[in-house]
Amino acid sequence: MKPFTSVIELAGIAMEAAGVAVIVIGAAISSIKYLVRLRKLGATKTYAAYRVGLARSILLGLELLVAGDIIRTVVVAPTLQNVGLLAAIVLIRTFLSFTLELEVTGSLPWQRANRDQQHEERKV
Repeated sequence: MKPFTSVIELAGIAMEAAGVAVIVIGAAISSIKYLVRLRKLGATKTYAAYRVGLARSILLGLELLVAGDIIRTVVVAPTLQNVGLLAAIVLIRTFLSFTLELEVTGSLPWQRANRDQQHEERKV
């Protein structure tokens, strides 16, 4: 069982590392795009796109971080204290993801279908 646990723990660490990498690389790419577009489009339009790019990077990174936490907690150390800590972490990260999703799309997730439908109706 020990080799299996070690492999799963490494998988959890890899997921967390991927989450951090996505956030850092996404922030770098968004920042570079912001600086390149700043001269062409002006600060107002460029800043809005910059925030969306950052938020999307953070959202994806948070999803990977949560996956890594779940893997490591459930398989490696499923104590009541660790599961409680995992629940708190998932709750906080879910709240962050929810608010970032609202920031990026401008609507609540359950309202997105209505917004898309109204947008399609306006095209016709």
